[in-house]
Amino acid sequence: MNHRQWRTTRTRKLLGEEVEPSAAYIEAGYAIALGQAVYDRRAALGLSQSATAHRAGMSQQQISSIEGGGNVPPLRLLNRLAKALDARLVIDLD
Repeated sequence: MNHRQWRTTRTRKLLGEEVEPSAAYIEAGYAIALGQAVYDRRAALGLSQSATAHRAGMSQQQISSIEGGGNVPPLRLLNRLAKALDARLVIDLD
């Protein structure tokens, strides 16, 4: 989406029109939700990013990126991360 399209979308929202969110916007929401879930679970366990990374066989930078919503890892890494957080990976399609 370029700047002109963004302004048009923003203007349409301000005018009360219903605007369909873009695929990128929806994907960003999923990444942020995943990051928040990882952060919440890690904090509940009292683990640092470094300790979580060590348990998952990942780098601290990867954990930081996931928690910041900047990266959604492949399923194999998500599964390792879930195990490191003493959790189950559940994908729900509804």
